[in-house]
Amino acid sequence: MLNMSSIVGEGDLTAKANIRNAALRLFAERGHDAVTVREIAAAAGVSPALVVHHFGSKEGLRAAVDDHAGQAFDSLFAMDEKDLTEAVTGDNWVSVAEMFARAFPHGSPLPAYLRRLLLVGDPAGAALFGRWVALTRRMLDAMTALGAVRSAQDPAILATFLLVNDLALVLLRNQIAAAIGVDPLTPDGIARWTREVTAVYTRGVFVAPGEESS
Repeated sequence: MLNMSSIVGEGDLTAKANIRNAALRLFAERGHDAVTVREIAAAAGVSPALVVHHFGSKEGLRAAVDDHAGQAFDSLFAMDEKDLTEAVTGDNWVSVAEMFARAFPHGSPLPAYLRRLLLVGDPAGAALFGRWVALTRRMLDAMTALGAVRSAQDPAILATFLLVNDLALVLLRNQIAAAIGVDPLTPDGIARWTREVTAVYTRGVFVAPGEESS
């Protein structure tokens, strides 16, 4: 199980962690370039000199935020073979989007920070996405070996498609909420989304010629 406070960093009450968390929230809201060291210090309730003392510069602080966010996101994919087997042989398989909903409590800045990293072409976001595609391929290989997934003609495409489909729920959260009438990362929203998407994955959508729709 994931420790929520350790993922969000809010269980760490040191001055350094407090500054990093304040920077994370401001970066998620406005982007790195629009935030000053003075604003971060004010949000953290410390002096600008203390920010520089701990991180050297705003770029050093940004690197610390990226590292913290990367570790938090990567931890969602930390599933060993036993966990994977239990997930794919029962009815309790969870998607990346569902893992986000479970791991990051309401108000966490991490999903918004991820949106910004991925959608503005940030190098840190590109590195995260590359790691996640590789991890998704590893999971698919294991699931194929277990007989839970059919072999793909192009594993790279399949892994990337599945990852992008799940990340859309995080990246387009507000737009999806407007379309379906519920926040997709709440329990009700996830339940509705997972039910329909699972049907797509297991039964498909299109009706073959001569086949009756049900």
